[in-house]
Amino acid sequence: MSTSSYGQSAYQWVFKYKLHHIPFWILYNYLWWTVALGNPVKAASAMFFSPFTIKFLFYVIFQAAAVYFNLYVLIPKHLEKGRLTTYIGYLMITILCATCLIIPGYYLSAAVAGKTMEALYGTSAQSCIYQFFGSALPSTLAIVTLTMSIKLTKNWLQTQRRQQLLEKEKLETELNYLKHQFNPHFLFNAINSIFFLIHKNPDMASASLAKFSDLLRYQLYECNDKQIPLRNEITYLENFIELEKLRQNDNVNVYVQMDQLHMEHLLIAPFILMTFVENAFKHVSKHNNAANWIHIEMALDQQQLIFNISNSAASEASENVMHYGGIGLKNVQRRLDLIYPGQYELNIQQEYDSFGVKLQLYLSMVPASSVIPDLTFNYKQVSL
Repeated sequence: MSTSSYGQSAYQWVFKYKLHHIPFWILYNYLWWTVALGNPVKAASAMFFSPFTIKFLFYVIFQAAAVYFNLYVLIPKHLEKGRLTTYIGYLMITILCATCLIIPGYYLSAAVAGKTMEALYGTSAQSCIYQFFGSALPSTLAIVTLTMSIKLTKNWLQTQRRQQLLEKEKLETELNYLKHQFNPHFLFNAINSIFFLIHKNPDMASASLAKFSDLLRYQLYECNDKQIPLRNEITYLENFIELEKLRQNDNVNVYVQMDQLHMEHLLIAPFILMTFVENAFKHVSKHNNAANWIHIEMALDQQQLIFNISNSAASEASENVMHYGGIGLKNVQRRLDLIYPGQYELNIQQEYDSFGVKLQLYLSMVPASSVIPDLTFNYKQVSL
């Protein structure tokens, strides 16, 4: 291993185990003791070169335990989920427990020094515990408050930055969708297919025209919100698939399976799924002596959407899917990173003669007052 690689690994290891926090804890307690003693030299001497060093270690260890328990357990589990009363209760218990665990450090310091409590701390054995509690509690409360303020400020700044990126991404995405989703090639082919159906099968032409109208309406008016009902996105996909089937060769087999999706309570960002479907139809193989197919499967596990799509592809086409499908799979993954950070798993499988995408996405819920009864979808295999 090279020196640079070793240095980088050590750097990552330090940050993984929060070792860079150690200077913070030393500095905080030094400043606290400096204020308490009124002399920075005396504070440093008391912390590192006296019997009080043991007491200092008790402060650092148990205050750090209280802080990290608050930051990485209580805040994510209770405060961020709106359970304010429960959070305050657990936080008070945590502070009191940390304070009580610090107090034995005073007694251990005296025992190691071989001195009585009165000789070392200037207080009687009967009243010392109240004095120690009165010193440890404000210090613990202060450090928990300080670190929580830093954490919440950091989260707020990250949220603001993500919001700015989302707004920028939204503008760029809208322009890209006007260029790619609403492309003239698809529109003219769909219109021509419907035109030829008017004389061949008027009923099918009428139904196809209605789907085409719904598709345009959705693109222009119904997908402007950041989150839309999942059922609207599925209906849009259904219309898109039906229109695409008019354009495909007769030897393309399309299989769509959605197992009784009860989706009236779920929301999704618009066009997240659409890009994958568009890619599949755009890059499906055109073999004359082999099977051409598209498989689309969708299921729900409570609030988790499981979406799998794959298609047969010529070898050279499979290599280009990542770069030339719709707004591009890389841009879709970028949107997922911004809209669903830590709430999705995307697995892209690129084979010699096929291309597949597996997406697991944790969806948000519609507010209870807004839930509207919904239909369920259950598609069966369709051969073209």
